[in-house]
Amino acid sequence: MTSFPRIILAGLSGGSGKTFVSIGLCRALSRRGLLVRPFKKGPDYIDASWLSHAATATACNLDPFLLPRDVIAALFQEKGRGADVCVIEGNRGLFDGKDMAGTCSTAELSRQLDAPVILVLDATKMTRTAAAIVAGCRSFEPGLNLAGVILNRTAGERHRDILKQCIESLAGVPVLGCLPKMTDNPIPERHMGLVSDQEHAGREAALNAIAELVERCVDVDRVLAVAQSAPAPALAPPVPWPAPVAPAQDGPVIGYVHDAALWFYYPENLEALERAGARLRKVSLLSGEPWPELHGLYLGGGFPETQAAGLSANTAVRQRVRSLAAGGLPIYAECGGFMYLCEGLQLDDGWFGLAGVFPLSTRLCPRPQGLGYVEALVEAENPFHPLGAHLTGHEFHYSACTEPSRPEDMPPLGLKMLRGRGMLAGRDGLLVGRTFASYTHIHALGALHWAPGFVRAAQAYREGR
Repeated sequence: MTSFPRIILAGLSGGSGKTFVSIGLCRALSRRGLLVRPFKKGPDYIDASWLSHAATATACNLDPFLLPRDVIAALFQEKGRGADVCVIEGNRGLFDGKDMAGTCSTAELSRQLDAPVILVLDATKMTRTAAAIVAGCRSFEPGLNLAGVILNRTAGERHRDILKQCIESLAGVPVLGCLPKMTDNPIPERHMGLVSDQEHAGREAALNAIAELVERCVDVDRVLAVAQSAPAPALAPPVPWPAPVAPAQDGPVIGYVHDAALWFYYPENLEALERAGARLRKVSLLSGEPWPELHGLYLGGGFPETQAAGLSANTAVRQRVRSLAAGGLPIYAECGGFMYLCEGLQLDDGWFGLAGVFPLSTRLCPRPQGLGYVEALVEAENPFHPLGAHLTGHEFHYSACTEPSRPEDMPPLGLKMLRGRGMLAGRDGLLVGRTFASYTHIHALGALHWAPGFVRAAQAYREGR
């Protein structure tokens, strides 16, 4: 294979500034006329969406927990092929994984992709200690190519000069940029991370402002040279996309909700449905626009809590979804989509009635109720996952379930949680008819049965079976 320029931007922890630098770098390189392909390590929809807009190209998530090693290599090469540079944003700290060994960490991904790492280091109130940290990171695990450092939240020229001298002379790693402390972040944060790009009215202005700061404070040419120094990777096998299970050009229509309330989808999940034979159509829970005839419905995650009033006020769509579920339409919902299918949502400012497919409700809590990687075993028949399947996924939700007042009204829960919290009592995956909803997010290339199963169920519904 020819050259494949690539870098990973990593941090010491969440909040180090790596997302800010990744977004700014993607936009700065894109403004130079380069073809930039963004990637996000880990199960993150919000950062990936910002990266997509910054690079003007769809970001792809790479996660060693969700995807096998050969699939990561295949997906990276398929999505990054032909790019002038691939920019991969890490997650959490560089060596943080799911266990003491750091399994599934950003460092592990860097070795899998043979990608040089640039460390984004929050230098608040430190000088020489920064060199010790960088030296420790450089030598902590064998096989890590720590190719540079970008310092964040520096206090002034004197601070920056001392930091640079210490890190380069004592740790032997080049400093590629120094960002100042910022009084106002162009992209504010809230309970799940950055504010959604779907809700940020000044998105383009914010992205350009970040890019201009990165251009002023980071040696972008040297960063690009680091990416170009990456060796050509060994050719990976093809991505294991599903084969069509429905007639070409005339497959069943699966609607997927994409609006300000629900928009958390891995692009590969949608692509897998299309490759399996589905015709996808965007629909909204917030607008009054008519829906096409559907043979299946996919409700992803998102922020129903920020759109609760609008969702509740749209009684026509609430009734439509309830009727489709009662009529046997295959419906698959994740996290925010599950919340919408409940009777209602309790917020601090009141109760908001929703679709009522499930006879229980959710309430928003001040702290996360589920956070991190999950594993689950499928223990009930459903249209989407075969019995006995072992699912890997993730959950990140501030909402919690409120059980029905009568225990006999509780629908079955089809997933036994082997890792993670789920909905209730170590279980997840509510089932009513052909509707399946869970807090667990899955990746279609980590659950190869899912997209074909969904399309088969939609086709059966279409044919009246």
